[in-house]
Amino acid sequence: MDVRARVRGVMLAVTACVCSLALMLSGASAGASAASPTVTPATGGGGVPVVPGFTSFDPAVIGYKKSEVFLSGTASSYAMTAPVNNDGKYSAVAMSTAPYTTRAVVMRPINRRRFNGTVVVEWLNVSGGADAGPDWMLGHNELVREGFVWVGVSAQKVGLDALKSTDPTRGDAVRYAKLSHPGDGYAYDIFSQAGQAIRDNAPTILGGLKPRHIIAIGESQSAGRLVTYIDAVHPLVHVFDGFLVHSRMGGAPIRDDVGVPVLVFQTETDVSFGRGTARQPDTSMYRLWEVAGTSHFDFYGLSIGPKDTGDGHSAAAVLASMQNPTNHPTANFTCNSPINTGPAHYVLDAAFYRLNRWVAKGIVPPVAPRLQTTGASAAVFATDANGSGGGQGGSSFCFLFGSTAPFTPAQLKALYPNHRKFVSAWVKATKSARAKGFLVDADAKELESAAVRSNIGK
Repeated sequence: MDVRARVRGVMLAVTACVCSLALMLSGASAGASAASPTVTPATGGGGVPVVPGFTSFDPAVIGYKKSEVFLSGTASSYAMTAPVNNDGKYSAVAMSTAPYTTRAVVMRPINRRRFNGTVVVEWLNVSGGADAGPDWMLGHNELVREGFVWVGVSAQKVGLDALKSTDPTRGDAVRYAKLSHPGDGYAYDIFSQAGQAIRDNAPTILGGLKPRHIIAIGESQSAGRLVTYIDAVHPLVHVFDGFLVHSRMGGAPIRDDVGVPVLVFQTETDVSFGRGTARQPDTSMYRLWEVAGTSHFDFYGLSIGPKDTGDGHSAAAVLASMQNPTNHPTANFTCNSPINTGPAHYVLDAAFYRLNRWVAKGIVPPVAPRLQTTGASAAVFATDANGSGGGQGGSSFCFLFGSTAPFTPAQLKALYPNHRKFVSAWVKATKSARAKGFLVDADAKELESAAVRSNIGK
């Protein structure tokens, strides 16, 4: 996009190399199911699920229902049995077991006929010290349009601990009083068991909907956890039919014998921080999409996304934010520079769509060109501030949000002498991205409409 931001941020340093993570497996033989926990509907307290980093509107507005269940069982902790190698093919052994009770939040279509048969299970992100669903926040329009069920799992201890807070924006001390977590060494098996519970207890968890496919997703720190899960846990317990690894850290390889589709989605920030070390060749079961001009998290996710009901107005808001970026996207964040407004969520929507077709129908997603850089040791991106190649489309966290330097009126005038020229160029780029498979039809139409309604070139 011609007024898109340059990403200057780097990924969160606390998301350490996944190779050092302790493992949690179910102890089952290869290809086996995970243990299935006891599932009970969540009740008590304020009567509603609490997810601090989530959309803020009533889900009934989009035809969805939010519910919550408690999952109780015994989880295993596992450790590596051999040194970590450079092919991602990890081996692990059970070390101990411990009881747990966690929760899962469910977003499902009210109209049963809208369900497309696929459940996406998000490893809720806890980088902010409490549960957040960044992939739901960024991708909910596509998930709703296509009729997915979304399930957010509190897999890590810090998320459960925050739920016991008396601060109503972070938790509900009464509702979540009985939750217990033995520690993050057990998080992998807890996540496996949550996925297994969806298969075994669909009437309770999904309100009677019958899942055909279950896809695991996670962003940032959770993406790093998923890489470890794919390499060490998935070969032992085949719970998930595919994986979307979004903004992973580090360069630990993903094994080449996973047997189910894996799509890795990297913003320009992620590539910059990792210096391209996470890159692997595309295969029949692996795709890497790198998206130019985007950041680890952005203005849409912080400001527009929480209120976006999919009514078609968000594309205009995104375009307006490109022209008038701010360093104060919400009451909780004030950064030194205007944060990135390059909209990664449009390409993420396409990733959800393409991955589901891959899992359900065997239709492999398109190959995305890698971001072009001027060197390998440090990612200094070529061409203008919008980056080149890839899929075109006051807080300690500010460096994750990149920055935006909009074109001046003179620069815009030189590029687009009039409104018609701007709309023509915008529509051409949009149609190209859609034809290549990096935009879905609904988003492309909204983007084209936003350009027509804009004042650029007038």
